[in-house]
Amino acid sequence: MRESLLEISHALHAHPETAWDEHASAELLTGRLESWGFEVTRGAAGLPTAFTAEHGTGSRTIGLVAEYDALPGLGHACGHNVIAAAALGAAHALQSVARDLDLRIRVIGTPAEEGGGGKIPMLEAGCFDGLEAALMIHPGPADAVLARPRAVAHFDVEYRGTASHAGAYPHLGVNAADAFTVAQVAIGLLRQQLPDSLRVHGVVQEAGTAPNAIPGSARGSWYVRADTLEELDVAFERVRRCFEAGALATGCSWELRETSPRYAEFRNDLGLAEIFTRLAAAQGRDMDLAEDGPRGMATASTDMGNVSQHVRAIHPYLGIDSLPAVNHQPEFADAAATPAADQAVRDGAVLLAQTVVEALAGGAR
Repeated sequence: MRESLLEISHALHAHPETAWDEHASAELLTGRLESWGFEVTRGAAGLPTAFTAEHGTGSRTIGLVAEYDALPGLGHACGHNVIAAAALGAAHALQSVARDLDLRIRVIGTPAEEGGGGKIPMLEAGCFDGLEAALMIHPGPADAVLARPRAVAHFDVEYRGTASHAGAYPHLGVNAADAFTVAQVAIGLLRQQLPDSLRVHGVVQEAGTAPNAIPGSARGSWYVRADTLEELDVAFERVRRCFEAGALATGCSWELRETSPRYAEFRNDLGLAEIFTRLAAAQGRDMDLAEDGPRGMATASTDMGNVSQHVRAIHPYLGIDSLPAVNHQPEFADAAATPAADQAVRDGAVLLAQTVVEALAGGAR
C-alpha cells in the first residue's frame, strides 16, 4: 500500500486546508476508506469536516487518529499530511487480521487541531467511546516516543477606542493600538516571574490602517501554555490582567474571547510507548524512551491531550530529517513531502499496526 499512502500524503500536502475548512481533505480520506470497505460517518459530532470510519465486528475497538488541517500561510508546516496517511495505512494493514484478532478498527478524522480543538467536541459526542486505546504518530525533526504537550488556552483580544486625525485632532482619539503596546509590555515584565513551564505568545493582527489616523480598533490572537490545566487556570488570570491593563491605561473598551476549548496536558500510556519503542528499533528508529535528547516538538500542545485523559493513548514523533527546519517553519512544510517524510508515513503505518497487534491483541498473529 506504500504508493497509495504516499499519494494520499502528497495530495493533502499539495492542497492544504486550514482549521474547519478541510472539506477536500476529509473527502479524500473518507472516500479512500469507503473504497477499502470501511463504514464511514461524515460530519461526526456535528462538525462538517470530521469523520469516523469503522471496520470489523470484534469485541475490542482501537482508534487510529488522523489529523489533516494545515497552518494559515504556512501550509502543512506541521506535517499533518503524514499523520493522516499513516493512520489510514495502519487501518488498512489491520483490516486483514481484524477477525482473527477480534478487533474493530475505528479511524477518527479530527479537524482543527491547529487552534480549533476538533477532538474535544468529538470526545464529548462519544467518538472516542469504547476504545481500548487511541494511537497516532506525528512528524518532527527527530524521533521521540513520549509526548509532553502542555495545556493551552487560545484566545482573541479586541480593543475599541476612538479614531481621530493624528496630526490635527490627536486629543480626540483613544488609541486602541497603544492598548496592545501596554499589554505586551506588561506581559514582557510578567515573564520575569513565570516558571519555565509557562509560555505566553501571540500576534497583533490589526492595529490601524494609516499612520495619520489614530487606530480606533485593534485585535490580536494569543496563547497561554502551562504544564497542567490547573496551572493554566492561574497563569491565564495573570495574563488576562495584562490585557485589562492596556484597556485601563488607554481608556479603551475591550473584550477577551477564548476561541476553542482548552487543550489538556498529554498522558502517555507507558506500556504502549515501550512496545512502540521496541518495534521502532527494528525499523532503525531510536525513539529516545529515556528522553536523553532535547524534548523539542514533544512539548507543543495538542487536543489529543484531552483524549489521553480519557483513554490509553500514545502520540510518538517520527523524524523526517528536516533540521535545521522545525515544525511551523516554511521549510518544514517543504520537508513534509520529501523521501524522509514518505518513510515516516510507511514507518508510522507499520508501527501503529504492529503496536495494536502486540499490545491490544495479546500477541496474537
